[in-house]
Amino acid sequence: MARRWDLLRGSIGMKQLLPVTSAAETRKLFSQTNSGGFTVNCMQFSDLALSKRLERAEGFACAQYAEARRRLFPDSGAEWMECGGTFAVFDGVNSPVTQTFGLGIFEELSPAVLDTIERFFLDRGVPVLHEVSPFAGIAALDMLCRRGYAPIELSSVLYRPVENHEATVRGSVTVRAIGAEEAELWSRISAEGWSNDHPEFVEFMLQLGAITAARENTACFLAEIDGQPGAAGVLCMHEGVALFGGAATIPAMRKRGLQTALLQERMRYAFDHSCDLAMMAALPGSDSQCNAERNGFRIAYTRTKWQLRTEAQSS
Repeated sequence: MARRWDLLRGSIGMKQLLPVTSAAETRKLFSQTNSGGFTVNCMQFSDLALSKRLERAEGFACAQYAEARRRLFPDSGAEWMECGGTFAVFDGVNSPVTQTFGLGIFEELSPAVLDTIERFFLDRGVPVLHEVSPFAGIAALDMLCRRGYAPIELSSVLYRPVENHEATVRGSVTVRAIGAEEAELWSRISAEGWSNDHPEFVEFMLQLGAITAARENTACFLAEIDGQPGAAGVLCMHEGVALFGGAATIPAMRKRGLQTALLQERMRYAFDHSCDLAMMAALPGSDSQCNAERNGFRIAYTRTKWQLRTEAQSS
């Protein structure tokens, strides 16, 4: 499960970025431009307000993913609900999207809220999983422990300001947002890029790509060399936050600037669509995290995934 979820996050593989110094609410523009062509703004502090924006954006993306699955596969039973400010999403038994986001940061966590959310998942025969921000607080974590939850995964939530920039990719590399008629092509390129390293996930990635392309508030991108598609990336936007999803390049076209071009074009697209904050998530210390930090992203916080133990489900 953790391995599948990391596939959704991906890596961006860009060049070294100049360091960023945080500032509180000033939004003063630095006069520095990095090697990727981005002008970097001061960052806001990592606090509860930031966590609310980031967790809401990712929760919304997952809820819209379940909505897209239900449209494409009406018998899937995919659905979501909001309880206590928390998004609870059911996207199928083996889906990495089947979990919650925002637990305990929009409203103080209570036993009644957990009762409702747990029943939502248990009635559908799936484990109860919560992605929990540290800003949920000690009391919320203590409640999870007392109810029989255990931590099973950590992830770094990263962010940076969205800034306009001058693209540095030249020559035969181009990037474009796809039309609905190219969803199958985008899914195939994305699946080929990921499944070369994980062949057991070919069918999973093909279906994931089809659903992602059908999700609302989402833009899918193809990077090409001389008109030949070689890489795919995705962007989901919600209330000014641009969630950068996994980008993948097919083996034959790697190390030719496609990842750089994808990130630049998605950043430009986010800027043009009034987003002010970019985010992504990655396993701590992974190549994805390191590549993100090289390119202006910084760690907002480390998030913990909690699972209700089987023996605690009947208590």
